[in-house]
Amino acid sequence: MNKRILLLNLLACLWCCAVLNVRFHLAGHHNYAFLLWNLFLAAIPLGLSLGLVRIKRLVFALPLLAVWLLFFPNAPYVLTDLIHLSPHNRGHVPLWLDLLMLLSFALVALWFGFQSLRIVQHWFARRFSRMTAWSVTLGSLVLSGFGVYLGRFLRWNSWDIVHQPQHLLQDIVSRVLNPLHHGNTWSFTLGFGTLLIFAYLVWISAATMQPEQRKIQ
Repeated sequence: MNKRILLLNLLACLWCCAVLNVRFHLAGHHNYAFLLWNLFLAAIPLGLSLGLVRIKRLVFALPLLAVWLLFFPNAPYVLTDLIHLSPHNRGHVPLWLDLLMLLSFALVALWFGFQSLRIVQHWFARRFSRMTAWSVTLGSLVLSGFGVYLGRFLRWNSWDIVHQPQHLLQDIVSRVLNPLHHGNTWSFTLGFGTLLIFAYLVWISAATMQPEQRKIQ
């Protein structure tokens, strides 16, 4: 990660904290403090992916990639915090401020996730092929949709794979083996995963777009 991107990441975090602090001041309470924790969780995949750059052999990279995939859904998960936007019991807090706050955290978290995914994609492309890299990328985004469902609607956390592995695996296996009985699960996974794929492709296109060489008349 170059210094410019690192600086942008830090400024984005500071912006989120500033907006949240204004909200705290106006509301007189800290009801949205969980956004800071969610943003921290969204940054973990980025940190893990930066460590992947130093690893050359797949056998050593697999454990790190497994942990990365486990935490990666935390980045797009913050998008679903928009469900906390409510016009009721607002006190002195304008609705537009809450919208600005939630969007700020959601977009910054998603940006962290996309950065980490791009690093993982480049790692696979260099060591295998572009086809393999894109397969891993698209698969990770779809699996992320499933992970977001587990977190938002079933209230599982990334660390529950250690704390409550049996119950978590039971929930996952029951949905895999009986997909027709869990239509909401797979509808959300497909829909949210597709949204993430389009968002990532748009982000990639914007990042690689070359400016016009000729002057604007």
